[in-house]
Amino acid sequence: MSDASTQQQVVLTCAQPTGKLHLGNYLGAVRNWTRYLDGYECYFGIVDLHAITVPYVPADLRRDTMECIAQYIACGIDPDKANIFVQSHIIGHTELAWILSCLCPLGQLERMTQFKDKSAKARSEDNQAFIGSGLLQYPVLMAADILLYNADIVPVGEDQKQHLELTRDLAQKFNFTYSETFKVPDLFIPKTGARIMSLQNPTKKMSKSDENQTSTLYITDDEKTIRKKIGSAVTDSDSGPGCVRASDDKPGVTNLLGILGVATGKSVEELEKEFAEASYKDFKDAVADAVAKMLAPVREKYEAVVADKKYLTEVIKRGDDAAQKRAFKMLGKVQRKAGFVAR
Repeated sequence: MSDASTQQQVVLTCAQPTGKLHLGNYLGAVRNWTRYLDGYECYFGIVDLHAITVPYVPADLRRDTMECIAQYIACGIDPDKANIFVQSHIIGHTELAWILSCLCPLGQLERMTQFKDKSAKARSEDNQAFIGSGLLQYPVLMAADILLYNADIVPVGEDQKQHLELTRDLAQKFNFTYSETFKVPDLFIPKTGARIMSLQNPTKKMSKSDENQTSTLYITDDEKTIRKKIGSAVTDSDSGPGCVRASDDKPGVTNLLGILGVATGKSVEELEKEFAEASYKDFKDAVADAVAKMLAPVREKYEAVVADKKYLTEVIKRGDDAAQKRAFKMLGKVQRKAGFVAR
């Protein structure tokens, strides 16, 4: 082991196994994670414990966990350069979450936007809806996920900013209460370029939970499906020359220009000039061509990896072993400082 001054920085990011990744997940998050594979010690967690805070089917959770790992590998997360682990396999996440929960004010959790939104949505659908306390404690478990690895860099989406602020608060509170232990993680929200919106309602982000599935492009969609979804994407009634341009009053076209820009590496300004005389049909055909070309190798890699259960099991085993080794070091330190008798 090299001395601290030459050790690699640790990158940690986690995601729930909630089905197929869509284009926004790929372009806005997973593809960006690959930049850390060289020069950093990387941990990518599949946080299945978080997935059970709402009603779920156990068989679906097991399948989705394996498929999520296969999708990450297909998107460029190389298991030889990163540790892909399953949260429920690692001793330490729930233990640290309990210790942190004893330091976390109840009111701070009740003010969390995600808790308020999800519980309100459940009650609006059913007045007698069961709201488990796990939904309230979700941010504390997320804080434990991060602090257990003492990560230097924690890439998160804008919607997780409030949870990261709680993580910082709990790290500081533990350090103040028991002595310096945790690194206080910095908020790190990567710039992702184009923000991928729904194809049918371009004022909303693309989402896997959208009831209208023609709104969402998945990384596993075949070319025929991609063409059908993009062909039916919302534009507007202005269909003459110059109709392909980005503006606030053309959110559908702006969204498609952003998607095409990311897929081709061209700027929106370049694309506006290129399609200045094009019809919406020709423009959409070009978007579909570019997206299909970009996602074809991802889909093919996914299909090969997800079919190889032995390989996936080996990937998980290697990632779990590395994650557990790091987690035990921090958990032992935390337990000692909290006053627990050594095992």
